[in-house]
Amino acid sequence: MTRRSSLGSRHTYSKVPEVTAWFWVVKALTTAMGESTSDWLVHAMVPQIAVVLGAIAFTVAIYIQFTKDRYIPSCYWFAVAMVGVFGTMAADVLHVGFGVPYIASTIFFAIALFVVFRTWYRVEGTLSIHSIHTPRREMFYWAAVLATFALGTAAGDLTAYTLGIGYFGSILLFAAIILIPTVGYYYFTMGSILAFWFAYVVTRPLGASVADWLSKPEGAGLGAGLVSFVFAAAIVLIVRHLAITRKDTPYDQLPDPVLAAESG
Repeated sequence: MTRRSSLGSRHTYSKVPEVTAWFWVVKALTTAMGESTSDWLVHAMVPQIAVVLGAIAFTVAIYIQFTKDRYIPSCYWFAVAMVGVFGTMAADVLHVGFGVPYIASTIFFAIALFVVFRTWYRVEGTLSIHSIHTPRREMFYWAAVLATFALGTAAGDLTAYTLGIGYFGSILLFAAIILIPTVGYYYFTMGSILAFWFAYVVTRPLGASVADWLSKPEGAGLGAGLVSFVFAAAIVLIVRHLAITRKDTPYDQLPDPVLAAESG
């Protein structure tokens, strides 16, 4: 099922899930899993090899996602999870590998995200994730997702280390910040697109702070390996549930209006 637009782009079904409570639960889990898995890999093996493996896994996941013509829970969330791992590594490489201060890397990734959004909007005229129906829009979408993960990682490290707030303090800080788009959207006049991307960015440092607090000796000290396994298992179980129930399936892929109403 394809059709041509005025821009000559190939249209397909929606490539992203409906934004439900399930979306935010799995998104938060992938942010935490990405942080702990990245930490575990760079300590379990030579860091350079870990980064290469992360890049390969990220490339494979994105390739699989782009080969599909519609939203498939396992493919989409595998891609998000690998972005979480590689995005964390990208931010950490700047600091650990090149000695870039967290404040500088945070600003750098913020600028990178702005450039992606600006270019995306100038080319497509929208930043809505409900418009991800063409390969070009999907490329912009994943570029933005990667930038948000890298930015969130740098911002979380900035608050925990540079500002001295620590992991638990960072959890409280970002939990408070994420209330801004929630309150703004439901009780004031914040637009849905701004609220979505605001929350999307903040879930990254929030989830990363939770993972760091659980895994590191300064927090609960459970270890990055165990924390990664628990979060990964939770993601697999929930994504399997979504694949079976289709609770986050886009409306254009539901077989009839009744299922569409039940999904909503």
